[in-house]
Amino acid sequence: MVDQRSVDVGGLRLAYQISGPPDAPPLVLLHALGEDATDWEAVVPVLARSRRAYALDLRGHGRSDWPGDYSLELMQADVLRFMDTLGLGPVDLIGHSMGGIVAYLLAQHHPQRVSRLILEDVPIPRPREQTPPTRPDGALTFDWEMVLAVRRQIDVPDPRWLERLSQITAKTLVLAGGPHSHVPQDGVAELARRIPGGRLVTIPVGHLIHHAAPEAFTEAVSAFLQENLHPARQP
Repeated sequence: MVDQRSVDVGGLRLAYQISGPPDAPPLVLLHALGEDATDWEAVVPVLARSRRAYALDLRGHGRSDWPGDYSLELMQADVLRFMDTLGLGPVDLIGHSMGGIVAYLLAQHHPQRVSRLILEDVPIPRPREQTPPTRPDGALTFDWEMVLAVRRQIDVPDPRWLERLSQITAKTLVLAGGPHSHVPQDGVAELARRIPGGRLVTIPVGHLIHHAAPEAFTEAVSAFLQENLHPARQP
């Protein structure tokens, strides 16, 4: 059963969904640009069998506050405050696309807080050709000003993001969407190479892996999360 909640983190209200056994290890899920916690509904029931799953609405998205002040660094700080407020020790962390950038920023700056890191079709932080986004018609479930701010950072990322990938200490699985993804796959592969011990697995269904192939996604993620969870006793 999914429980809808919200929490104040430094004056900002973050909404989240929580599921899974209360005493299970914590798993935090961070959605892509323009999505929210509900984006994970196809895979959370499986992941929550062995984890206490926390799916967030990042600032400017869904039921969380839309403060008008946006950056990927602020989103990373929000997630850290969320973990502090809920008393979460080291967590397993999944991020899709933009959420994956927020996830690896957290793993770079606070390595002691992330045990395992799963990055789903996340672009390498290098400058890319800039194409102005077009606002969809009608009411939005996210703040358009947030999209503009975040897109500027993804188009021209801080060079330190690339340099600091080598400082990530969390065990890391990088999932690639293959040739049908709009994210350059050579960059996804390089992302995995730059993270010490990073592992690359391709599920060739495009950018929305957890939507297009939820069973393959949960199988890969669950196997990764279970590795060395119960190390063999020494004789």
